[in-house]
Amino acid sequence: MALIVQKYGGTSVGNAERIKNVARRVAQSQKNGDKVIVVVSAMSGETNRLIALAKEVATHPEPRELDVVVSTGEQVTIGLLCMALHDIGVKAKSYTGGQVRILTDSAHTKARILNIDEAPIRRDLDEGNVVVVAGFQGTDEHGNITTLGRGGSDTTAVAIAAALKADECQIYTDVDGVYTTDPRIVPEARKLDTITFEEMLELASLGSKVLQIRSVEFAGKYKVKLRVLSSFQDEGEGTLITVEENHTMEQPVISGIAFNRDEAKLTVLGVPDRPGVAYQILEPIADANIDVDMIIQNIGHDGATDFSFTVSRGDLDKAVKVLEANKAALGAKAIETDNTMAKVSIVGVGMRSHPGVASKMFRTLAEEGINIQMITTSEIKISVAIAEKYLELAVRVLHKAFGLEQG
Repeated sequence: MALIVQKYGGTSVGNAERIKNVARRVAQSQKNGDKVIVVVSAMSGETNRLIALAKEVATHPEPRELDVVVSTGEQVTIGLLCMALHDIGVKAKSYTGGQVRILTDSAHTKARILNIDEAPIRRDLDEGNVVVVAGFQGTDEHGNITTLGRGGSDTTAVAIAAALKADECQIYTDVDGVYTTDPRIVPEARKLDTITFEEMLELASLGSKVLQIRSVEFAGKYKVKLRVLSSFQDEGEGTLITVEENHTMEQPVISGIAFNRDEAKLTVLGVPDRPGVAYQILEPIADANIDVDMIIQNIGHDGATDFSFTVSRGDLDKAVKVLEANKAALGAKAIETDNTMAKVSIVGVGMRSHPGVASKMFRTLAEEGINIQMITTSEIKISVAIAEKYLELAVRVLHKAFGLEQG
């Protein structure tokens, strides 16, 4: 008998019929002999509706009260799913985050899980119940309702799987696994049978929307076996996210290609070429709570240099204001911006033992006349900033160059 945690996202529980479908799937898992814990999101669109409602009554909703409002979306889903399970003869019991005692810190709207009291869940499972838990939420030490940020239901599921040492955590979504890249751009993209936590973490951070990055971090830290499956298909093994040791010697060099259209570049021109200039530029940016992605500092000439970095497009205007306010102190001549950037990244643990991956990537892009403006690397990834108009072409040619369409 296996202990399985199943998580269903908003599209999987988007209406009454889909909730009934989830109930049938859960019932089949229990019939197969498994003990099942189900974590659910709010019905698709519901969290956005609740946030919009809050903003209708308050320009800047107080975070504590916003958490009270948006957490109700999952509460509706757990009740409806238990009703659907009861209707087909399956014992089930619902829990809000507070009832299952998911203890978080007090950072409203972006709380982090500190501890889970698994005793009530074990008791209900031993009594033959399917346990249905509201994702995305918990309570702090003072009993205040907290939420975990967008995609937080994935994190709830992984945390519960870790606390109960579940055999597997299954994330059901609207795709049937993790692909080598977005099939909408490359129809030949191939579903991966397995991928390492390291690779999935990179793909999630670089733009792949299949899993929330915090849930992958959590799963990797606690060695939770994570599987991505489709809630709309009964067949298929999905993609298993696991430790590197499970991979074979034939592991391909590159596992996937991620991309992000949401990039903007800022260049501070003519700053004095002296120690500490990067700190002087980036410290006020960090103080403004703006995340910096790629950074490049040009070789100095005549005592001056240019310094470029990228941020998300939504932060561009704020970053420009910060730089303009510090322009005189920096001794900069001008500030230039470009909000037509995109980032393309290749990811794979196989890079560690295969030299020449970077040169192959750069040559492939050069042959298509695609200019690389910035580069960042790690042990298992190479990211380049290019003009957004070349993004889809870059993804297609790299996918082909590294043979990702092959079995």
